[in-house]
Amino acid sequence: MPVSAPFQFKRGIIVPKVNKTWGAWATPRRGGALAAASLAGMRLPAFASGSPFFYNLALGRLFQAGVDEAVAEGGPMGATLAEICRRLETYGFKATLEGDGERSISGVATLEDAREGQISFLSNPKYERLLIDTQASAVVVNREAKAPPNLDLIRTDEPYAAITACIVDLHGHRKHRPAPSQPQNPFVHPSARVGEAANLFPGAYVDEDAVIGRNCVIYPGCYVGPRCRIGDDVTLFANVVVYEDCILGDRVTIHAGTVVGNDGLGYAPIGGRWVKIPQIGAVEIGADVEIGSNCSIDRATLGKTVIGRGSKLSNLIAIGHGTRIGEDCMLVAQVGLAGSVKVGDHVTLAGQVGVVGHISIGDNATIGAKAGVTNNVPAGATYLGQPAVPITEAKRRVLAVARLPKIIDSVRELEKKLRNQDAEK
Repeated sequence: MPVSAPFQFKRGIIVPKVNKTWGAWATPRRGGALAAASLAGMRLPAFASGSPFFYNLALGRLFQAGVDEAVAEGGPMGATLAEICRRLETYGFKATLEGDGERSISGVATLEDAREGQISFLSNPKYERLLIDTQASAVVVNREAKAPPNLDLIRTDEPYAAITACIVDLHGHRKHRPAPSQPQNPFVHPSARVGEAANLFPGAYVDEDAVIGRNCVIYPGCYVGPRCRIGDDVTLFANVVVYEDCILGDRVTIHAGTVVGNDGLGYAPIGGRWVKIPQIGAVEIGADVEIGSNCSIDRATLGKTVIGRGSKLSNLIAIGHGTRIGEDCMLVAQVGLAGSVKVGDHVTLAGQVGVVGHISIGDNATIGAKAGVTNNVPAGATYLGQPAVPITEAKRRVLAVARLPKIIDSVRELEKKLRNQDAEK
């Protein structure tokens, strides 16, 4: 049975709930987990979506403590539609149930793949036709969606966010199994410090004077270099490398094969040759950042390369030395940023965007896929194309290119007429 979130949303911050009755979810078995999650006085700035559920998610899944415990004891949990609806309301969603509140739900699936006992969602109206044939027991939809009369619904203003909450409640996050202690233990330098309940797998290597926080999970093949500072509840999947002097905030997740703090492309042209400049800076990654697999985050030549709190990076991304990425940014696969770029808060860079060095991208800007950014981008702007230009101009260019065949045909026709007129003279 799910556990009610022990937080409430007040004036842009998360604060613990007090003197609340959590009903059927606050079972004695999970009382300790709820108490551990209550962290009095913790505050965070407002997240872009404005949904309280996502504040809890950004807090490192604190409310998930009881959910993870339940998953560990028996896989995905079940709940009735009425319970799911009440849970959504505790997260701040305005949810309305239409149908059988006692219907049991055991999991989440797509409209096409869902079966009896599963809940699905519809957020894009163009897929509304799938509601006719879906086998889902219930669907989360917006207020305007039209659905067959025999289909149980939960209506909310944010179906996509609401189904995310359902996935967390019903399935939980990936569980990390305990690291075996034999036959090969991880290596921890005598001068390094490892926090309480940290889970280091065989083959992990923690170098001198490094600090590993509480409840960290470090998988085989990971290397944490000298003097690194790793926060609490950090997960490093297999073969992640963190070079010396780098800092990872609390609840950072880095997926397999990513390298943090490698040397950037720092060379000086001297005497017709490239001479390496020592890269003596570091990398600082803020709390609640998640980085995909096989990314490369260069250390600064001087100072720091920074990835701000709450930002999310997909796979195969390269961040150049000295670049600073703001808070709650989204970088999609194969993005490449050269050195010394300044990226504001809440910026989205779509797949394969390339950004030249020493420019700025303002807060809340969006760069479309495959764009080549060669100049500063103002706050709130949307840019597309190679080179990237404002979206209105990019659309005009696309339309102009699409008209070129007709224009060429017209020019050829005019040339033919002119040749004929000249022949008649």
